[in-house]
Amino acid sequence: MKMKAGCSQLNPVLSVFIFNLCFYASCQLTGLQVCKLCSGTSLNATAAVGKFCFVSAGTIDGRCCLRNDNTTDREHIIGLDLSNCSLTHVEDLQDASTALMIDLSHNPIVNISDTTFEGFIEMNYMILPEDIVCPGGNTSWDKVEVKDGTRFCEGQKNICNQTGQLSINCPENSLCAPYGPGLFECSCADNYHGYKCLRKGEFPALQVFGPLGASTVVIAFLLWVTQRRKAKSL
Repeated sequence: MKMKAGCSQLNPVLSVFIFNLCFYASCQLTGLQVCKLCSGTSLNATAAVGKFCFVSAGTIDGRCCLRNDNTTDREHIIGLDLSNCSLTHVEDLQDASTALMIDLSHNPIVNISDTTFEGFIEMNYMILPEDIVCPGGNTSWDKVEVKDGTRFCEGQKNICNQTGQLSINCPENSLCAPYGPGLFECSCADNYHGYKCLRKGEFPALQVFGPLGASTVVIAFLLWVTQRRKAKSL
């Protein structure tokens, strides 16, 4: 009897532990899926990203170069090598939004989605096939060079003014911030909110989200009562 009681107490704890472990592992794998996009030749020290990874004291995982800048955060991607991967379209690379360097050279690319590099504010070096324009256009980079059938894009420009103050790219009472090559986003300045940041004063979060939260709780409660009655009738 004691053994059964002990097991019944341990099972929930063990189940929670296993669930958390699997969930964590799943998140880790999901975050690194972009590293497995290419089944070709693995990243090596002779490739551009490989050299960059070695100099940056990173570690190689598939086609990615990973680095942990502190002890609290998990490793993140600083380099991505998808060269010579037979890619024709480039669409979803958001897992690599922290990359400083990306190599897409030697691919028969016919299209790169306009939203592919949204949020890639850290990217400072990109290698592309010769006939593919640098993301955001060549004017979005400090230096663009074509050599041996490859296009090199270096030094992503900040299209907002360097002080981060009000910009002609954004509505009045808002601030401009870089959001990737040739991209920017606008956020309301302090004490402004609403459409085009035209409303002054703090955003009425309680008035907006209070009724929404209350209605959600009521609906959830009604659904629970309904399902409980159905279960009892069965």
